[in-house]
Amino acid sequence: MITLTDSAIQELKRLRSKYEKEGSQPILRLGVKPSGCSGLSYVMNFESQANPDDHTFDFGDIQVAVDPLSMTLISGTTVDFSEDLLGGGFRFRNPNAIASCGCGTSFATAETAAVVGH
Repeated sequence: MITLTDSAIQELKRLRSKYEKEGSQPILRLGVKPSGCSGLSYVMNFESQANPDDHTFDFGDIQVAVDPLSMTLISGTTVDFSEDLLGGGFRFRNPNAIASCGCGTSFATAETAAVVGH
């Protein structure tokens, strides 16, 4: 399960409007990639459709697709959006993360921590 807060949904709607074409409503792809000082980074982008093996979640008119491998690493994650003096950004509360970098852009799980030395 993935959860989006109300503020994340509102920001995603705003961002998605830049990608919409007449008659289409792009979906959000949420996943992870190897990157950052802790080993894994979150990735989000809009795509035209989900893949057949994706896990999909509906939040009103926002649909989220997560590939099976990413789902094992981010299951239970809550995505939030907040603004501060430096600007706005998405924040991820991932119960599987056992380590994260100081700026919060990368994380490690128990499975990946040994590989990156955490």
